Amino acid sequence: MNALSVKSPNHYSLPPPLPTILRRLKPLFFRRSPKIHQTFSLNLLIPSNFMDDSNSRASVLADSAENGGATHTVGTKYAEIIVIRHGETEWNADRRIQGHLDVDLNDAGRQQAVAVADRLSREPKISAVYSSDLKRASETAETIAKGCGVLEVTKDPAFRERHLGYLQGAVLHEAAKVNPDAYQAFLSNRDDQEIPGGGESFNQLYERSTSALQKIAKKHIGERIVVVSHGGTIRALHKRASPHRRCAAKVLNTSVNVFHLSDEGKWSIKLWGDVSHLNQTEFLESGFGGDRNSG
Repeated sequence: MNALSVKSPNHYSLPPPLPTILRRLKPLFFRRSPKIHQTFSLNLLIPSNFMDDSNSRASVLADSAENGGATHTVGTKYAEIIVIRHGETEWNADRRIQGHLDVDLNDAGRQQAVAVADRLSREPKISAVYSSDLKRASETAETIAKGCGVLEVTKDPAFRERHLGYLQGAVLHEAAKVNPDAYQAFLSNRDDQEIPGGGESFNQLYERSTSALQKIAKKHIGERIVVVSHGGTIRALHKRASPHRRCAAKVLNTSVNVFHLSDEGKWSIKLWGDVSHLNQTEFLESGFGGDRNSG
């Protein structure tokens, strides 16, 4: 970013009026995204709970405009795991509940996958790529693997979205009519509440996903790896790493979330909700499928 510079004249003159100065300075601090919303282009480091109650377009956590801030070497006592939500689907755009149903990426989702792959390809080496076995996640993961020179994607159903029982396939605003009992179970604050129709409780989602991530970490101590998963699952991982902090209101499509996991089971979050790679790509501001009340 170039600082504003004014050449000194050979004779004394008054400075330009204040509105002129502000107009010249404005491009240095703001840039306009493809949508109408504005985001800061300054380098920011924002705490992981910054977005808890925010409705802004994105939590931009870019520590470096060139490579997302990852210029370090991974330590020998932990694995750095970059957990990414899959790209957008038509069902996300339609606010339709997916759960375990297998839905493809739409065109916007494929563009988002390319954008995050390009970002990761310019960061330190990725040693392995893992994914949920559902297509919206595995296609995102395959795009990342290709961009980062990883030969294959390891698919693991433990990283699937929460099974949402009878609500799967329903449009959210119609879910209460589709199956009132299942809808009430879904909204329950009880972590052990299963959803009628074969659905899981939050505790079941938490156990399968956190156990799978810890198992992977033990295989990759000292390495950087990618795991592509789903909104509800990523929220469960956040709870394991930061049990006393609320997860951000939305886990956006292809958002980057960086975890450090030690062999002894110590978890920490180093980056949360970073979508700075989407500055030229449209995405759902609603974050549908990545908030608490959708899937």
